[in-house]
Amino acid sequence: MPHIAMVSIPFPGHVNPSIEVVRELVARGHRVTYANDPSWATAIEATGAEMRPYRSALPAGDDWGGDMIDHLTLFLDDAIAMLPQLRDAYADDRPDLFLYDIAGAPARLLAEQWGIPSMQVSPTFVAWDGYEQELTPMIEQMRADPRGAAYYDRFERWLTAEKSSVTDSAAFQGRPDRGLVLIPRAMQPHAERVDESVFRFAGPILGDRADQGDWARPAEADGVLLVSLGSTFTDHPEFYRRCVEAFGDLPGWHTVLQIGRHVDEAALGPVPATVEVHRWVPQLRILRQADAFLTHGGMGGSVEGLYCGTPMLVAPQAADQFGNADRLVELGVARRVGTDVSAQRLRETFLQLIGDPEVHRASAAVSRELRDSSGAEYAATLIENAAA
Repeated sequence: MPHIAMVSIPFPGHVNPSIEVVRELVARGHRVTYANDPSWATAIEATGAEMRPYRSALPAGDDWGGDMIDHLTLFLDDAIAMLPQLRDAYADDRPDLFLYDIAGAPARLLAEQWGIPSMQVSPTFVAWDGYEQELTPMIEQMRADPRGAAYYDRFERWLTAEKSSVTDSAAFQGRPDRGLVLIPRAMQPHAERVDESVFRFAGPILGDRADQGDWARPAEADGVLLVSLGSTFTDHPEFYRRCVEAFGDLPGWHTVLQIGRHVDEAALGPVPATVEVHRWVPQLRILRQADAFLTHGGMGGSVEGLYCGTPMLVAPQAADQFGNADRLVELGVARRVGTDVSAQRLRETFLQLIGDPEVHRASAAVSRELRDSSGAEYAATLIENAAA
Protein backbone atom coordinates (compact mmCIF):
# COMPACT_ATOMS: atom_id res chain seq x y z
CA MET A 1 0.00 0.00 0.00
CA PRO A 2 1.26 3.53 -0.70
CA HIS A 3 3.01 5.60 1.94
CA ILE A 4 0.94 8.78 2.30
CA ALA A 5 2.40 11.79 4.12
CA MET A 6 0.21 14.55 5.55
CA VAL A 7 1.71 17.95 6.39
CA SER A 8 -0.09 20.60 8.44
CA ILE A 9 0.38 23.29 11.09
CA PRO A 10 -0.45 23.11 14.83
CA PHE A 11 -3.89 24.73 14.92
CA PRO A 12 -7.30 23.07 15.39
CA GLY A 13 -8.77 24.73 12.30
CA HIS A 14 -6.07 23.12 10.18
CA VAL A 15 -5.86 19.69 11.82
CA ASN A 16 -9.45 18.88 12.79
CA PRO A 17 -11.01 19.08 9.29
CA SER A 18 -8.75 16.32 7.90
CA ILE A 19 -8.14 14.12 10.94
CA GLU A 20 -10.95 11.69 10.09
CA VAL A 21 -9.62 11.32 6.55
CA VAL A 22 -6.26 10.33 8.00
CA ARG A 23 -8.02 7.82 10.28
CA GLU A 24 -9.87 6.34 7.29
CA LEU A 25 -6.67 5.99 5.25
CA VAL A 26 -5.02 4.12 8.14
CA ALA A 27 -8.09 1.89 8.49
CA ARG A 28 -7.77 0.97 4.81
CA GLY A 29 -4.25 -0.30 5.44
CA HIS A 30 -2.20 2.62 4.20
CA ARG A 31 0.95 3.67 6.00
CA VAL A 32 0.32 7.29 6.89
CA THR A 33 2.88 9.63 8.36
CA TYR A 34 1.90 13.06 9.62
CA ALA A 35 4.28 16.01 9.91
CA ASN A 36 3.29 18.60 12.49
CA ASP A 37 4.53 20.26 15.64
CA PRO A 38 5.02 17.80 18.57
CA SER A 39 2.19 19.50 20.47
CA TRP A 40 -0.24 17.60 18.23
CA ALA A 41 1.37 14.17 18.67
CA THR A 42 -1.38 12.68 20.85
CA ALA A 43 -4.23 13.58 18.49
CA ILE A 44 -2.31 12.47 15.43
CA GLU A 45 -1.12 9.16 16.85
CA ALA A 46 -4.69 8.38 17.98
CA THR A 47 -5.59 8.01 14.27
CA GLY A 48 -2.94 5.32 13.81
CA ALA A 49 -0.70 7.64 11.78
CA GLU A 50 3.01 7.91 12.55
CA MET A 51 4.11 11.32 13.84
CA ARG A 52 6.92 13.12 12.00
CA PRO A 53 7.68 16.10 14.24
CA TYR A 54 8.92 19.46 13.10
CA ARG A 55 9.14 22.66 15.11
CA SER A 56 6.64 25.28 14.04
CA ALA A 57 7.73 28.92 14.08
CA LEU A 58 4.13 30.17 14.34
CA PRO A 59 2.96 31.98 17.50
CA ALA A 60 1.01 29.89 19.98
CA GLY A 61 -2.53 30.71 21.00
CA ASP A 62 -3.48 34.39 20.98
CA ASP A 63 0.05 35.74 20.45
CA TRP A 64 -0.78 37.26 17.06
CA GLY A 65 -0.14 40.98 16.95
CA GLY A 66 -0.17 43.27 13.95
CA ASP A 67 -2.13 43.30 10.70
CA MET A 68 -2.57 41.00 7.71
CA ILE A 69 0.92 41.73 6.36
CA ASP A 70 2.44 40.80 9.71
CA HIS A 71 0.42 37.58 9.80
CA LEU A 72 1.35 36.61 6.25
CA THR A 73 4.98 37.25 7.10
CA LEU A 74 4.72 34.90 10.07
CA PHE A 75 3.31 32.16 7.82
CA LEU A 76 6.13 32.71 5.34
CA ASP A 77 8.69 32.50 8.15
CA ASP A 78 7.13 29.21 9.19
CA ALA A 79 7.11 27.83 5.64
CA ILE A 80 10.76 28.66 5.08
CA ALA A 81 11.69 27.07 8.41
CA MET A 82 9.49 24.04 7.73
CA LEU A 83 10.98 23.00 4.37
CA PRO A 84 14.42 21.77 5.55
CA GLN A 85 12.79 19.99 8.48
CA LEU A 86 10.46 18.14 6.11
CA ARG A 87 13.36 17.29 3.84
CA ASP A 88 15.26 15.77 6.77
CA ALA A 89 12.17 13.96 8.12
CA TYR A 90 11.46 12.22 4.81
CA ALA A 91 14.92 11.95 3.23
CA ASP A 92 15.22 8.22 3.97
CA ASP A 93 11.51 7.40 3.71
CA ARG A 94 10.04 9.27 0.77
CA PRO A 95 6.25 9.01 0.52
CA ASP A 96 4.27 8.04 -2.56
CA LEU A 97 1.99 11.05 -2.07
CA PHE A 98 2.22 14.29 -0.13
CA LEU A 99 -1.04 15.66 1.25
CA TYR A 100 -0.62 19.18 2.52
CA ASP A 101 -2.78 21.66 4.34
CA ILE A 102 -2.97 25.10 2.71
CA ALA A 103 -0.45 26.29 5.32
CA GLY A 104 1.75 23.23 4.76
CA ALA A 105 2.67 24.29 1.24
CA PRO A 106 6.42 23.55 1.60
CA ALA A 107 5.35 19.96 0.99
CA ARG A 108 4.34 21.02 -2.53
CA LEU A 109 7.90 22.23 -3.13
CA LEU A 110 9.43 19.05 -1.75
CA ALA A 111 7.08 16.86 -3.80
CA GLU A 112 8.08 18.67 -6.98
CA GLN A 113 11.78 18.41 -6.16
CA TRP A 114 11.48 14.68 -5.55
CA GLY A 115 9.09 13.95 -8.41
CA ILE A 116 6.28 12.84 -6.06
CA PRO A 117 2.58 13.65 -6.61
CA SER A 118 0.92 16.01 -4.17
CA MET A 119 -2.59 17.10 -3.23
CA GLN A 120 -3.62 20.19 -1.32
CA VAL A 121 -6.10 19.61 1.51
CA SER A 122 -8.03 22.82 2.14
CA PRO A 123 -10.01 23.47 5.34
CA THR A 124 -11.36 26.68 3.81
CA PHE A 125 -12.55 28.03 0.47
CA VAL A 126 -10.41 27.72 -2.66
CA ALA A 127 -9.69 29.85 -5.72
CA TRP A 128 -12.28 30.31 -8.44
CA ASP A 129 -12.13 31.57 -12.01
CA GLY A 130 -11.31 35.28 -11.71
CA TYR A 131 -10.07 35.00 -8.10
CA GLU A 132 -6.68 36.59 -8.79
CA GLN A 133 -8.22 39.52 -10.65
CA GLU A 134 -10.60 40.18 -7.77
CA LEU A 135 -7.64 40.13 -5.34
CA THR A 136 -5.60 42.61 -7.39
CA PRO A 137 -6.71 45.81 -5.55
CA MET A 138 -5.90 44.27 -2.15
CA ILE A 139 -2.52 42.95 -3.35
CA GLU A 140 -1.61 46.31 -4.88
CA GLN A 141 -2.47 47.99 -1.60
CA MET A 142 -0.27 45.54 0.28
CA ARG A 143 2.60 45.98 -2.19
CA ALA A 144 2.39 49.75 -1.67
CA ASP A 145 3.39 49.13 1.95
CA PRO A 146 7.17 48.49 2.22
CA ARG A 147 6.46 45.52 4.50
CA GLY A 148 4.08 44.05 1.94
CA ALA A 149 6.53 44.62 -0.91
CA ALA A 150 9.23 42.87 1.14
CA TYR A 151 6.89 39.95 1.85
CA TYR A 152 6.06 39.31 -1.81
CA ASP A 153 9.67 39.79 -2.92
CA ARG A 154 10.97 37.39 -0.27
CA PHE A 155 8.30 34.78 -1.08
CA GLU A 156 9.12 34.82 -4.79
CA ARG A 157 12.90 34.77 -4.18
CA TRP A 158 12.41 31.72 -1.96
CA LEU A 159 10.37 29.89 -4.59
CA THR A 160 12.94 30.76 -7.25
CA ALA A 161 15.84 29.59 -5.10
CA GLU A 162 14.05 26.30 -4.48
CA LYS A 163 13.54 25.92 -8.26
CA SER A 164 9.75 25.85 -8.02
CA SER A 165 7.93 25.64 -11.34
CA VAL A 166 5.51 28.22 -9.89
CA THR A 167 7.18 31.39 -8.59
CA ASP A 168 4.10 33.58 -8.22
CA SER A 169 3.19 33.39 -4.53
CA ALA A 170 -0.58 33.61 -5.07
CA ALA A 171 -0.53 30.83 -7.67
CA PHE A 172 1.78 28.68 -5.55
CA GLN A 173 -0.66 28.78 -2.66
CA GLY A 174 -3.97 28.99 -4.50
CA ARG A 175 -3.47 26.92 -7.66
CA PRO A 176 -2.37 23.40 -6.68
CA ASP A 177 -2.19 20.54 -9.15
CA ARG A 178 -5.00 18.84 -7.22
CA GLY A 179 -7.07 19.88 -4.26
CA LEU A 180 -9.38 18.22 -1.76
CA VAL A 181 -11.78 20.74 -0.22
CA LEU A 182 -13.06 19.90 3.25
CA ILE A 183 -15.84 22.46 3.46
CA PRO A 184 -19.34 22.20 2.00
CA ARG A 185 -19.94 23.79 -1.39
CA ALA A 186 -22.45 26.01 0.44
CA MET A 187 -19.54 27.86 2.08
CA GLN A 188 -17.50 28.23 -1.11
CA PRO A 189 -17.69 31.68 -2.72
CA HIS A 190 -18.56 31.49 -6.42
CA ALA A 191 -18.78 27.70 -6.26
CA GLU A 192 -20.01 27.58 -9.84
CA ARG A 193 -16.67 29.09 -10.96
CA VAL A 194 -14.42 26.57 -9.19
CA ASP A 195 -12.49 24.21 -11.51
CA GLU A 196 -13.71 20.78 -10.42
CA SER A 197 -11.07 19.07 -12.54
CA VAL A 198 -8.65 20.38 -9.87
CA PHE A 199 -10.75 20.79 -6.71
CA ARG A 200 -13.10 18.15 -5.34
CA PHE A 201 -15.45 18.94 -2.46
CA ALA A 202 -15.69 16.23 0.20
CA GLY A 203 -16.43 18.05 3.44
CA PRO A 204 -17.19 18.52 6.16
CA ILE A 205 -15.78 15.40 7.81
CA LEU A 206 -16.08 15.71 11.57
CA GLY A 207 -15.96 12.36 13.37
CA ASP A 208 -16.87 12.18 17.06
CA ARG A 209 -13.69 13.75 18.54
CA ALA A 210 -14.12 11.74 21.72
CA ASP A 211 -10.48 12.49 22.55
CA GLN A 212 -11.40 16.15 23.14
CA GLY A 213 -13.61 15.29 26.10
CA ASP A 214 -17.32 15.06 26.77
CA TRP A 215 -20.12 17.38 27.85
CA ALA A 216 -23.66 16.72 29.06
CA ARG A 217 -26.57 19.08 28.59
CA PRO A 218 -28.08 20.15 31.94
CA ALA A 219 -31.42 18.44 32.45
CA GLU A 220 -33.09 21.68 33.56
CA ALA A 221 -32.01 23.68 30.47
CA ASP A 222 -34.72 24.54 27.95
CA GLY A 223 -32.07 25.95 25.61
CA VAL A 224 -28.27 25.79 25.39
CA LEU A 225 -26.06 28.50 23.87
CA LEU A 226 -22.38 27.94 23.15
CA VAL A 227 -20.16 31.05 22.96
CA SER A 228 -16.70 30.53 21.44
CA LEU A 229 -14.34 32.84 19.57
CA GLY A 230 -12.20 29.93 18.43
CA SER A 231 -8.62 29.12 19.38
CA THR A 232 -6.59 32.14 18.26
CA PHE A 233 -8.19 35.57 18.78
CA THR A 234 -9.77 34.96 22.18
CA ASP A 235 -8.47 37.84 24.31
CA HIS A 236 -11.79 39.71 24.59
CA PRO A 237 -12.78 40.05 28.28
CA GLU A 238 -15.15 42.95 27.55
CA PHE A 239 -17.05 40.91 24.99
CA TYR A 240 -17.33 37.97 27.38
CA ARG A 241 -18.66 40.27 30.10
CA ARG A 242 -21.33 41.52 27.71
CA CYS A 243 -22.24 37.92 26.90
CA VAL A 244 -22.71 37.17 30.60
CA GLU A 245 -24.88 40.25 30.91
CA ALA A 246 -26.88 39.50 27.76
CA PHE A 247 -27.53 35.80 28.32
CA GLY A 248 -27.04 35.10 32.02
CA ASP A 249 -30.64 35.80 33.02
CA LEU A 250 -32.45 34.58 29.91
CA PRO A 251 -35.29 32.37 31.22
CA GLY A 252 -34.64 28.70 30.54
CA TRP A 253 -31.27 29.23 28.83
CA HIS A 254 -27.93 27.74 29.83
CA THR A 255 -24.76 29.33 28.37
CA VAL A 256 -21.40 27.64 27.86
CA LEU A 257 -18.70 30.32 27.56
CA GLN A 258 -15.21 29.51 26.27
CA ILE A 259 -12.73 32.28 27.12
CA GLY A 260 -9.37 30.93 25.92
CA ARG A 261 -6.11 30.90 27.81
CA HIS A 262 -5.42 34.63 28.25
CA VAL A 263 -8.54 36.02 29.93
CA ASP A 264 -8.67 35.95 33.73
CA GLU A 265 -12.04 34.52 34.74
CA ALA A 266 -12.20 37.10 37.54
CA ALA A 267 -12.34 39.80 34.83
CA LEU A 268 -15.83 38.60 33.94
CA GLY A 269 -17.27 39.81 37.22
CA PRO A 270 -20.16 37.95 38.88
CA VAL A 271 -21.19 34.93 36.80
CA PRO A 272 -24.63 33.39 37.41
CA ALA A 273 -25.15 29.64 37.75
CA THR A 274 -26.74 29.60 34.27
CA VAL A 275 -23.34 30.36 32.71
CA GLU A 276 -20.49 27.85 32.82
CA VAL A 277 -17.05 29.23 31.95
CA HIS A 278 -14.18 27.20 30.47
CA ARG A 279 -10.83 27.96 28.88
CA TRP A 280 -11.44 25.23 26.32
CA VAL A 281 -14.46 23.11 25.46
CA PRO A 282 -15.20 20.02 23.33
CA GLN A 283 -16.95 22.23 20.80
CA LEU A 284 -18.41 19.58 18.52
CA ARG A 285 -19.82 17.58 21.45
CA ILE A 286 -21.58 20.68 22.74
CA LEU A 287 -22.87 21.79 19.33
CA ARG A 288 -24.55 18.44 18.84
CA GLN A 289 -26.64 19.23 21.93
CA ALA A 290 -26.90 23.02 21.64
CA ASP A 291 -29.72 25.21 20.38
CA ALA A 292 -27.61 28.22 19.36
CA PHE A 293 -23.97 29.10 18.71
CA LEU A 294 -22.20 32.46 19.03
CA THR A 295 -19.05 32.08 16.93
CA HIS A 296 -16.28 34.24 15.48
CA GLY A 297 -17.02 32.79 12.06
CA GLY A 298 -13.84 30.80 11.50
CA MET A 299 -14.37 28.18 8.83
CA GLY A 300 -14.05 25.29 11.27
CA GLY A 301 -16.69 26.55 13.67
CA SER A 302 -18.95 27.74 10.85
CA VAL A 303 -18.92 24.31 9.23
CA GLU A 304 -19.50 22.54 12.55
CA GLY A 305 -22.47 24.78 13.26
CA LEU A 306 -23.92 24.09 9.81
CA TYR A 307 -23.41 20.34 10.14
CA CYS A 308 -25.14 20.27 13.53
CA GLY A 309 -28.00 22.47 12.32
CA THR A 310 -27.33 25.05 15.04
CA PRO A 311 -28.56 28.64 14.44
CA MET A 312 -25.65 31.06 14.76
CA LEU A 313 -24.75 34.55 15.85
CA VAL A 314 -21.50 35.50 14.11
CA ALA A 315 -19.02 38.07 15.45
CA PRO A 316 -16.16 38.09 12.90
CA GLN A 317 -12.75 39.52 13.76
CA ALA A 318 -10.19 38.79 11.03
CA ALA A 319 -9.22 37.05 7.80
CA ASP A 320 -11.95 34.94 6.16
CA GLN A 321 -14.34 35.38 9.08
CA PHE A 322 -16.11 38.39 7.55
CA GLY A 323 -16.83 36.55 4.31
CA ASN A 324 -17.90 33.46 6.24
CA ALA A 325 -20.30 35.56 8.32
CA ASP A 326 -21.82 37.04 5.18
CA ARG A 327 -22.27 33.58 3.68
CA LEU A 328 -23.94 32.19 6.81
CA VAL A 329 -26.38 35.11 6.76
CA GLU A 330 -27.06 34.47 3.05
CA LEU A 331 -27.82 30.83 3.84
CA GLY A 332 -30.45 32.01 6.32
CA VAL A 333 -28.89 30.31 9.35
CA ALA A 334 -27.27 33.27 11.13
CA ARG A 335 -27.33 36.88 12.24
CA ARG A 336 -24.17 39.01 12.31
CA VAL A 337 -22.94 41.22 15.17
CA GLY A 338 -19.71 43.03 15.99
CA THR A 339 -17.47 42.21 18.94
CA ASP A 340 -18.18 45.76 20.14
CA VAL A 341 -21.94 45.13 20.26
CA SER A 342 -23.72 46.24 23.43
CA ALA A 343 -25.16 43.63 25.78
CA GLN A 344 -28.68 44.89 25.06
CA ARG A 345 -28.23 44.68 21.29
CA LEU A 346 -26.58 41.28 21.61
CA ARG A 347 -29.57 39.97 23.54
CA GLU A 348 -32.08 41.48 21.11
CA THR A 349 -30.31 39.98 18.09
CA PHE A 350 -30.11 36.59 19.79
CA LEU A 351 -33.84 36.59 20.55
CA GLN A 352 -34.59 37.54 16.95
CA LEU A 353 -32.40 34.65 15.77
CA ILE A 354 -33.92 31.92 17.92
CA GLY A 355 -37.44 33.27 17.43
CA ASP A 356 -37.29 33.10 13.62
CA PRO A 357 -38.80 29.84 12.32
CA GLU A 358 -37.11 30.36 8.94
CA VAL A 359 -33.69 30.24 10.60
CA HIS A 360 -34.54 26.88 12.19
CA ARG A 361 -35.90 25.56 8.89
CA ALA A 362 -32.80 26.66 6.95
CA SER A 363 -30.44 25.28 9.60
CA ALA A 364 -32.13 21.88 9.55
CA ALA A 365 -32.14 21.76 5.74
CA VAL A 366 -28.42 22.56 5.43
CA SER A 367 -27.59 20.01 8.12
CA ARG A 368 -29.49 17.27 6.28
CA GLU A 369 -27.73 18.11 3.01
CA LEU A 370 -24.27 18.02 4.57
CA ARG A 371 -24.86 14.70 6.31
CA ASP A 372 -25.95 13.20 2.99
CA SER A 373 -23.14 14.58 0.82
CA SER A 374 -19.85 14.33 2.71
CA GLY A 375 -17.69 11.64 4.21
CA ALA A 376 -14.22 10.34 4.99
CA GLU A 377 -14.76 7.33 2.71
CA TYR A 378 -15.25 9.51 -0.36
CA ALA A 379 -12.27 11.71 0.52
CA ALA A 380 -10.01 8.70 1.10
CA THR A 381 -10.94 7.24 -2.28
CA LEU A 382 -10.02 10.50 -4.01
CA ILE A 383 -6.65 10.43 -2.23
CA GLU A 384 -6.07 6.79 -3.20
CA ASN A 385 -6.73 7.68 -6.82
CA ALA A 386 -4.13 10.46 -6.57
CA ALA A 387 -1.57 8.06 -5.10
CA ALA A 388 -2.17 5.34 -7.68
